[in-house]
Amino acid sequence: MSELIVFDWDGTLMDSEGRIVTCLQRAAADLGRPVPSPERAREVIGLGLIEAVSRLFPDADAREVQALADAYRRHFLADEVAGSELFPGARALLERLADEGRMLAVATGKSRAGLEKELARTGLADLFVVTRCADETRSKPHPQMLLEILDWTGREPHQALMVGDTEFDMVMAAGAGVPGVGVAHGVHPPERLSAAGARAVLDDLHALGRWLADQPLPAAS
Repeated sequence: MSELIVFDWDGTLMDSEGRIVTCLQRAAADLGRPVPSPERAREVIGLGLIEAVSRLFPDADAREVQALADAYRRHFLADEVAGSELFPGARALLERLADEGRMLAVATGKSRAGLEKELARTGLADLFVVTRCADETRSKPHPQMLLEILDWTGREPHQALMVGDTEFDMVMAAGAGVPGVGVAHGVHPPERLSAAGARAVLDDLHALGRWLADQPLPAAS
């Protein structure tokens, strides 16, 4: 098989919600901004960092947005906040899909430095043929990130699948003409994923594995 499956990272493969929320809150405190509630901070997970900060603090000018983003990066990369772990079944699912011959990729709102840190820590880097990050291209929900992955792999939209936990992933997938499947263990609830165009919404990665086995993707030509 040579199908392409593109995964979001935070909230899809890695249970990083708590760490992201804490780092956003600490960045706000550093800049003397009101600390967002966990609920408000969760709403921007999945976007690129600049876009996420801009949405959290819509009255901030470009200089302050950049300062908040820089503060977030310092906290996140310094390992001062409790680390994140892969969701149960993530490693086994990825290894199985790779063994089956499927091409795997990542499209994430993380920075390149943040993703590389997690890929090295988890030892998963070799399983992905290509990864794209929000500081290298346009942020979700714009489809450019996914279109670049299709171009790099030489695959058509119908030969690919986007797996994510937010409406941003599903809107990006729709914009690129790629089917999207949601996992409900992340940030956005199932009804929100469905409303954003998810072809299916699965409870977790174990359920995703079963779904993929029952509904194989079209083989690439």
